[in-house]
Amino acid sequence: MPFTISTQPFGPLATDSQPLTEYLLEHTETGEFMSILPGFGGILRRLVLRKGKELMMLIKAPDSPQALLAAESYASAFLYPFPSRIRHGIYRFDGEDYALPMNEAKHDNALHGFVYDESFQVISQETTDTHAQLVLRYDYTGSMPGYPFPFSLTITYELIQADQLPLGSLANDRMCALRITYSALNTGPKPCPAAFGWHPYFTLSEEAIDDMTLSLPARSAIVLDDDMLPKGRQPAEPAGTILLRDRELDTPFVIEPASPPTDNPFAETILASPNAGMRLIVGQETGPGKLNHLVCFTPPRRDSVAIEPLTANVNAFNTGDGLAVIDPGDALSGTIWVRLD
Repeated sequence: MPFTISTQPFGPLATDSQPLTEYLLEHTETGEFMSILPGFGGILRRLVLRKGKELMMLIKAPDSPQALLAAESYASAFLYPFPSRIRHGIYRFDGEDYALPMNEAKHDNALHGFVYDESFQVISQETTDTHAQLVLRYDYTGSMPGYPFPFSLTITYELIQADQLPLGSLANDRMCALRITYSALNTGPKPCPAAFGWHPYFTLSEEAIDDMTLSLPARSAIVLDDDMLPKGRQPAEPAGTILLRDRELDTPFVIEPASPPTDNPFAETILASPNAGMRLIVGQETGPGKLNHLVCFTPPRRDSVAIEPLTANVNAFNTGDGLAVIDPGDALSGTIWVRLD
């Protein structure tokens, strides 16, 4: 069976702690693999996929325990129960006022939820002829006064043959892809507000992004104020491609699904390298309660691009834009995928 799952130590993060366990999902015949740290936010630390004869490193994430602890970029983090910002960490839900810890001092906001560095449990793993799968879960009891709503967040990682993906544009070879499925279950007795996001930084073996293009789905850009909070929306634009040379992005979008319409709508964002003749495709499931928002960010080093699928807009806990209200026993769920073309 070509797909395997193995483990290796990563760390320790501190002198008095045990190393984290890093899980490797690998296709032994093609050399494609990804590595995951369940004990630190369940993050994806490495992703290497093949195009033709060439293996490409596709994720920019901390490469050492020290870098992991020092990083402030939220690289590969899962953002729950809210992505992006909540103004001053304050929101009102179901007639009650709540205050979350503020972890963005520069803009005085709460930022990116609170599961990004929590320890997830591995609840199952599986290998078949077409994929390797690792399932993680984080259980929250509702202990934080600013978010007293218990939940169980399950993340399913798959290294899968690209032609087995049921969503997205058709893969024309049998190389591997990454598929992430998330499910946030309300385990409490009352409805809860929720939104989900993923914060990966993509690279094509660290090629300078100034030589690349970014193809975006049909979208409307969100206009932000000085505190990075929404203050308006630009007119809708059709799907199109932009040059990244001398272009700085830190922009949220409301996106439209790819056309023509399908029973299972989706959108894809494509980072392309004309020099390498290669395209990295980031797909997200769209539709009611799904990933209808996107953030694109070019960090100052310009060695990667953050392409962040989201279910809601910035400050959604206050504006309601994309916010989900999950009833007890129900879940917020969706799918994200990454492949080369």
